Amino acid sequence: MASLQYERVGQHDDDGKRESSNGSDDRRRTPEATNSSGTPSATTRLTPQTDSDENEEPDSDQDFGFGASDDDVDIEKTFRLKRLSKGSRRQPRGRKRGEDSEDSEGDSSDNDEEKYFRGGGPRRRGSESTTHSFMLYTPDEERAVVKRFDRRVVSLVALLYMLSFLDRSNIGNARVAGLTVDLHLTSSQYEWLLTSFYITYILFEWMTILYRLIPPHIYISICVLSWGVLASLQSVSTSFWSLILLRALLGVGEAAFGPGVPFYLSFFYKREELALRTGLFISAAPLATSFAGSLAYFITKHSGGPIAPWRLLFLIEGIPSVFVAVFAWSLIPDGPGKAKFLTRRQKKVAKLRLRKERRSGLDHGHKRVIWREIVQTLADPKCYLTALMFLSCNVAFSSLPVFLPTVIRQMGHSPSSSQALTAPPYLVAFLAVLLTAYLSDRLRDRSSFICFHALLGAAGYLLIAISGQLHWGTTWQYVGVYPAAIGFFSAITIIITWTINNQESDSKKGTGVAILNIIGQCGPLVGTHLYPDRDAPLYTKGMTVCAGFMLFVFFLSLSLRLFLRRKNRRMDLDAAADEANTTSISLRVKRDGRFRFIL
Repeated sequence: MASLQYERVGQHDDDGKRESSNGSDDRRRTPEATNSSGTPSATTRLTPQTDSDENEEPDSDQDFGFGASDDDVDIEKTFRLKRLSKGSRRQPRGRKRGEDSEDSEGDSSDNDEEKYFRGGGPRRRGSESTTHSFMLYTPDEERAVVKRFDRRVVSLVALLYMLSFLDRSNIGNARVAGLTVDLHLTSSQYEWLLTSFYITYILFEWMTILYRLIPPHIYISICVLSWGVLASLQSVSTSFWSLILLRALLGVGEAAFGPGVPFYLSFFYKREELALRTGLFISAAPLATSFAGSLAYFITKHSGGPIAPWRLLFLIEGIPSVFVAVFAWSLIPDGPGKAKFLTRRQKKVAKLRLRKERRSGLDHGHKRVIWREIVQTLADPKCYLTALMFLSCNVAFSSLPVFLPTVIRQMGHSPSSSQALTAPPYLVAFLAVLLTAYLSDRLRDRSSFICFHALLGAAGYLLIAISGQLHWGTTWQYVGVYPAAIGFFSAITIIITWTINNQESDSKKGTGVAILNIIGQCGPLVGTHLYPDRDAPLYTKGMTVCAGFMLFVFFLSLSLRLFLRRKNRRMDLDAAADEANTTSISLRVKRDGRFRFIL
């Protein structure tokens, strides 16, 4: 039996009696149990007598300190379990104690990680040098790991997504720069160029699950290289058919990357940390659009060489992705335990801090797909509610960036001014997305922010439509672009995060994201046909339709909140019934890690 050490917190009874954790009279008092006067001190450490202290293993549930919960506050006030630091483990013959192989500490510790999450496997021996804490790591250590992930993972993923969105949406700037004139494209043909991208994008959404099957550093690098080459080749298009083929292939390359990024980030972050990080990478979309507008303005204003401005635009914005793909191969980590920029200790902290996420799920970090969970997710109604919200937001998300330069041009501005005026609304939307994601994580609330931004986006579109019909002037139409862009960009950020938050395991998360994108990306099939030339210059129908879809998002979000709140109440009642029927500390501790839906 292992040697477990406890601390008694509080004053002793007047008669000096003490109770052992196992009720035995066979006990011993440690030096800290008495003060200088020989009387019992306020804090008494009790150590049950055992046969041996060498190479014994403590109980795993207590060892990992899962009990720092409200459910066990009474137990915590009575007994505080000492943190058991890393001590000697049973070593194979021929290996000295204290030696630690790379397999147990480094990148090939997937089996050990699973045992940690399950409470089994290699365990730590008690040590007198340990601090009095439940935790296996300090808050400072955890913060250091999260900051490194923010700097090295999120920033890189955001850069890649910015390049992705830049290569996808720059066709709107190319249109104003002369694309349709040089290739003799009609309004209908331009719409089909946009639609062809989203048809293949939808058909290959299933590739999100490949993040679980292929090492991400290989998978992501190939995706980035593919869309970089295809985006650059658009600059040599000579006809409608060559350009539509490249747009369709571009949809395949980007479908393999973008939709799975939130799923990939869930490998590194807790549920309550995910919205901000998703917001950081989604905010790259308005930032990319803002940058594209500024770059298009510069090219249109100063181009006078043999290359047409729209061809130069495709080339300049496509080539960087090819170069970045080379560096992505070595910079993208495959998981928290395989991040080269972390020390050995930080890798362990990065895995252990996610033990509650894994314990709540069912696949325990296996790098495989569990088909039973995929079937369960396919029958889950909340996946389809978030997917419908995503579809509605995508009607606006897909249409405004590619049509806004044209809309502003129809307001009476010159081509170069139209390119420049597209940048400020997206820059403001970029800042709003970051603020929204931060507050959503801080308050652990998703639906309230979706409802607010859905109403804000609807108000923006209605302002554009009404100001045009009532002849309020182009200023009011332009002002309406700001709340519209803020609304749908921010709502999409929280919808994606909400989908991942409310799935228990990696297999379910991957399937949920696939459903979200397969259904949600049908929205652009509508959005890309909302602004035909015959509706110029006001485009009232397109603005009104976008406003209606944003209102639909509001009602869907409210409905899902009520649905999840009812499920949480039902789980609370079941948990209370279980607690009334058991007095086991370990069962109560494990129940603290039970899954709950985020509203």
